[in-house]
Amino acid sequence: MELKALIFDVDGTLAETEEAHRAAFNEVFARHGLGWHWSMEDYRALLKTTGGKERMRAHQAGLPEGARRLTDEEIAALHKEKTALYGEILARGELALRPGVADLITRACAAGLRVAVATTTNVPNVEALARCCWGKGADEVFDVVAAGDEVAAKKPAPDVFLLALERLGLEAEACIAFEDSLNGLRSAHGAGLRAVVTPSVYTDDQDFSAAELVVPSLEGLDLAALARL
Repeated sequence: MELKALIFDVDGTLAETEEAHRAAFNEVFARHGLGWHWSMEDYRALLKTTGGKERMRAHQAGLPEGARRLTDEEIAALHKEKTALYGEILARGELALRPGVADLITRACAAGLRVAVATTTNVPNVEALARCCWGKGADEVFDVVAAGDEVAAKKPAPDVFLLALERLGLEAEACIAFEDSLNGLRSAHGAGLRAVVTPSVYTDDQDFSAAELVVPSLEGLDLAALARL
């Protein structure tokens, strides 16, 4: 089937956003006197759980008996504050796209392909990244945005990729997914998509042998070669 669309994960795939996320989490934790601080190694482990609120719950589950426990409502409120802080970090321009991303999207659009996002993160974070890296709104960069706060189950469930396909009005065989994590790869494959993986600084220790293609970056990827995957 003819290639008609490219579907991108966001965090770690379009840009190495995770350090900005980690900084925002730690700032919020400090503001509220939680005594939580996520190191890079902590965050690498926590990223195996998809979703920011879910990571907070996972961290909390490992705390010693007697430690303060947050309610779901408190976690949601802190995560909302963290999302706003993350947006402020990106608004200062403290993020760049990974090599090859902008060029691939430009060439795809010029070739008449549609470009979509299927991400575990939320819509405001996608918007913040688009403003930071492209200087325009997400709807001006992507034809479709499908986000984790719009589906019942997050990656590795296929829900968000299925939502992107539904909004594109395309079959999986006409699209290729771009991911950086094992959970993302499983999600894409679960939706019937072929997947290209570019490991990020937080996922370079994961096994991507099931991917159709694994490359260090998206630089120089040929659209015709992608169609043949």
